[in-house]
Amino acid sequence: MIDRNAVAEVGVQLDDIRFRYDDMEMRFDVAFRPATITAIMGPSGSGKSTLLNLIAGFETPLSGRILIGDVDVTSEAPAERPVSMVFQENNHFAHLDVEKNVGLGRSASLRLAEVDRAAVADALRRTGLEGKEKRLPRELSGGERQRVALARVLVRDRPVLLLDEPFGSLGPALRDEMLELLVSVQAERRMTVLFITHQPEDAARVAADMVFIEEGKVAAAGPLKDFFGEAGPAAFRRYIGNRLEFARKRT
Repeated sequence: MIDRNAVAEVGVQLDDIRFRYDDMEMRFDVAFRPATITAIMGPSGSGKSTLLNLIAGFETPLSGRILIGDVDVTSEAPAERPVSMVFQENNHFAHLDVEKNVGLGRSASLRLAEVDRAAVADALRRTGLEGKEKRLPRELSGGERQRVALARVLVRDRPVLLLDEPFGSLGPALRDEMLELLVSVQAERRMTVLFITHQPEDAARVAADMVFIEEGKVAAAGPLKDFFGEAGPAAFRRYIGNRLEFARKRT
C-alpha cells in the first residue's frame, strides 16, 4: 500500500488495462508523467470517464495493472489510493456547510483535531472562500462550489488529482478563473493532474501533455504542442475541426 502521507511526485500508468462496458471493450495502455497536467480529450462515450474511474478504483479492470508511482494499486480500494477526484457536479453534501464539506477531506466522521481545522481554514483561505465557511452549497455560485471541491483536494493532500469535466457548466469568465486556480494549486503541490475537457482552448491553456481517447482506446498521446502542430494526430484533428486554429493560439 502507498503511504497516504507521502507527498512525493508520482506518475500513473495503465499497463494493458482491459475493461468492458455494455458492448464496448476498452483497452488502455498509457503512462502519465509525474507532477504534470495532462488533458484527456475525445468524443462523448469514448471512455474518458471510465479511464479516470479505473485509476480511482471505482471500476475494476478485467486484466492489466494500474500503477501509481511504482506501486500496483489494481486491487486497492478507492480510499486506499493516493488519489483525489473532482466531478462536474461537485458531490457536496447539501445539508453540510462549506467548512464541513471541506473537512470531509480530512475525516469522514468530521472528528477534526486542531491540526485538521487549521488545514481546512488554510485551504479555504487559499481558494478564496474565507468568510463563507457557514454557507450551504445552495447558497454558493457555481464557481464557489468548485472552489469548495478544490479546497477539499488541498486538505486531502494526495499526489494524484483526477478532474472529470469539472468546469464544463461554468461560463467563460468563471472557467478561466478556475483554470488559473487549478494551475496554482498544481504548481504548489506538484500533483499529477489528469483533466478531462471538451474545450481544446482549456487544454492548451493549462496542460503540458495530452491523451486522446477514441472508441475505448488511446488513439494518441504525447506533448500538447505536438497535437496542435501541423502534423498533429489525424484523429484529434478530425475531432477538433475548425477550432484548431483558435486553440493553437493558446499554446
